[in-house]
Amino acid sequence: MKRSGRSAESPRDYPNKSWSKLKRSSSGSSSRSTGGMCLALIITGVVAMAAVSTPALMEALLGRSWVFWGIIIAEFILVATLASLVKKMSVPLATFIFLGYAALNGVTFGVVFMAFTAESIASAFYVTAGTFGIMSLYGYVTRRDLTSLGQLCLMGLIGLIVASVVNFWYGSETVYWITTCAGVLIFVGLTAYDTQKIKQSNIIGNEGSDEDSKEAIVGALILYLDFINLFLMILRLMGKRRK
Repeated sequence: MKRSGRSAESPRDYPNKSWSKLKRSSSGSSSRSTGGMCLALIITGVVAMAAVSTPALMEALLGRSWVFWGIIIAEFILVATLASLVKKMSVPLATFIFLGYAALNGVTFGVVFMAFTAESIASAFYVTAGTFGIMSLYGYVTRRDLTSLGQLCLMGLIGLIVASVVNFWYGSETVYWITTCAGVLIFVGLTAYDTQKIKQSNIIGNEGSDEDSKEAIVGALILYLDFINLFLMILRLMGKRRK
């Protein structure tokens, strides 16, 4: 799924029949991506709760750092594989990798759930869901081209990653809060941008094809990553840690 620099389409760009078909196609592709994201979030939540309820697994994650980091590395490999090789995969394999990544993410989220109170996790989720929904709706309906916003957020994301890695060693509380607030703004912007990009990337005439299904899977992965990272930033901002 390539990033597009073109502005949002309008009815003047297409004959009436083609514009109507494009709207139906874009709506279907976006709804499938959103549905895939929701399914992945459910899997992550269920696995996370199951992980918290399994003392042996939590002991392995918290007591053996290589287990935790091994899962993190596996998650990066799955995402990189899906993003780079999805066109060469079958639809079932791409779906399996995406949902497998969501399940592995649920295991690592078990550690997060252990660190914060249930009430603050629920509050952070509700705030995230509301914010994500509003920004995704904006990205879908706006006629404004959000490419510049997306590029700005992507540059900010690179800076956020670098600052977070450096602060992992220095442990500055000030940098921690700055990166947290910046992360919220970055993923709010990416949510709107990615939603518009997914809507515009749909190809007319490929409805029901394997290519269409793969587009929906990649779109679901992008939205899932936006939601998860926005949730983590909001949880860092307003979450209460267990005593």
